[in-house]
Amino acid sequence: MTGAGFVVLPDAASAVEVRAAVPWPAPQVLSHASGRPWLVGRWLPDAVQVATAGPVRVAVIGICPVTATRLSELTARIRTSADIDALAAALPGSCHVIASLDGQVRVQGSITGLHRIFHTHLNGLPVAADRADVLATMTGAGIDERALALRLACGGLVPPPLSDTPLWSGISPLPADHYLLLQDQQARQVRWWRPPTPDLSLAAGATALREVLETAMAGRAPSAGRLSSDLSGGMDSTSLCFLAARTTPDLLTFRWGEAEAGNDDAAFAAHSIDALDRAEHLVIPPTDLPALFTDPATTTELEEPYPFVRTGARTRHTARLLADRGVHRHLAGHGGDELFTPFPGYLHPLLRRRPVTALRHVRGYAALKRWPLLHTLAALTRPGHQASWWRAQADHLTDPPSRKRRPSLGWGLWPLRAPAWVTTEAIETARAGLGRTAAQAEPLSTDLGQHQTLLAVRIAAPWYRLLARPFADAGVQLDSPFFDDRVVEAVLRVRTHEHAGPWHYKPLLAHAMRGIVPDTVLGRSTKGEFSEEASTGLRRNLPALLELFDDSALAAHGLIDPAVLRTQLLAPQATNAMNIALEPLIGCETWLRAATRPTAPTPARSTPIRPTPARRTTDTHAPAP
Repeated sequence: MTGAGFVVLPDAASAVEVRAAVPWPAPQVLSHASGRPWLVGRWLPDAVQVATAGPVRVAVIGICPVTATRLSELTARIRTSADIDALAAALPGSCHVIASLDGQVRVQGSITGLHRIFHTHLNGLPVAADRADVLATMTGAGIDERALALRLACGGLVPPPLSDTPLWSGISPLPADHYLLLQDQQARQVRWWRPPTPDLSLAAGATALREVLETAMAGRAPSAGRLSSDLSGGMDSTSLCFLAARTTPDLLTFRWGEAEAGNDDAAFAAHSIDALDRAEHLVIPPTDLPALFTDPATTTELEEPYPFVRTGARTRHTARLLADRGVHRHLAGHGGDELFTPFPGYLHPLLRRRPVTALRHVRGYAALKRWPLLHTLAALTRPGHQASWWRAQADHLTDPPSRKRRPSLGWGLWPLRAPAWVTTEAIETARAGLGRTAAQAEPLSTDLGQHQTLLAVRIAAPWYRLLARPFADAGVQLDSPFFDDRVVEAVLRVRTHEHAGPWHYKPLLAHAMRGIVPDTVLGRSTKGEFSEEASTGLRRNLPALLELFDDSALAAHGLIDPAVLRTQLLAPQATNAMNIALEPLIGCETWLRAATRPTAPTPARSTPIRPTPARRTTDTHAPAP
């Protein structure tokens, strides 16, 4: 096993035997107060902070700018596992929290899904880890082909809770707002976090967000090496650059140069560079970067399909460039779009509470985005239930993409549609999975606007969790402060309609950064466009893509029709739809190849596709209350 990660063991005598199954050679080990193994794995220097108070031990793993004194103070207040709620709610950053006390172990990730937890049983003992593939290696788990079929049939854009499902049989995910309690031979999931009430005005919310971001960035500089930050020219990354420059004397900004003349990122980035005179700036021209879709068959990811295939070679190149310049931590504005550009579901509750305001918003969107006014108003009066949304996705999975402009006013962010190359058998398997989800899924918030924001965050954050790994391979820690738990909470506390609407671009972030970021950037209303560069990269690397699918592992498993795919790849592309659909397909193909190599954790019991039965796992844990 390569890469960082950890396994959590309960405070039990048999844990010593389970510890021997941990796949890292000569792993690092932290112990319970009893002396038995507690945390076993590999982690980067300064990635783990531990505090003790009598028999209580708390480990914080990830990016958490908290002092040792503060962590010790919070740990000293713990008497029961429920007391850890207060500690977790007080920590800045984004991290795992693992506690050992009185024979119990509490394990949790971040509320966004940027830091995840998985669990299973091994030799009758409950075991947790931050990586599903680690547990698969330890248990000899096979591939769950039904979960893989569902991802393919939904075009790789499966929302939670389905997106949380590992592709390894018998490995269970922990929901982002739950903790896992290990004791004796039992594992129990408990929900500990719920979204806050959105009751702050835009002005009050911007002040609170500014304070949270300033607190978060104050401790972001690594103890060794340099701090770098993306400076794309957009509001998200630029805000992080100016916040970092206030506390870091040795900041390096980084950006990819634009290949498209119509992309105005460069103009806004240049304006920011002039104002950041204390920082060093690195701009890599497009001619010095690998084309998009370069080396499509290259993957080092065993846990699940890598979501950013088209920029994979470029990301690896970037990580090496930063490492060569002494960078140990790199800031990125990931999460800004999800948090500061609310989806239109907020119009449902707004119509009930403030109908005049809601109608004004709808008319503005109709003018700006050409929403059909009557259709939109009709959809707003019939929001439906989450179960009906999931059932509709199953029923319409093979419908052709609509050419009409329709806002996302339901319990999802976009309709799920199967690409033409997915087999009928895989589609029927996916429909069965969508139907089961309709009977089980619960909204992330009773407020549809909050639900959509959390949905966007919990779709995106696990993707960026995987993006961090090529950086880590080069010795650079990728850091996305907008996915910090406290930052997300600060945004959720603001009344959604006050930082939504068609009139302003990301007004909450703009108000929060007033006086820190130049007004020229905060007043920007455009977004960089890269579709032409993607199309050029696809054409350049088309022979390699055709070769990749000539001997397709997905086709061998009966999941895709390579002849249909080849026809689609060779056909003229009128839109960017092919680029969007192709990326998750390549990710699934390369992952399946890596997972079924002889050295991968793949014994002979892969779960075959059966459209009708429910998916079976070895999970016998009690359901969350």
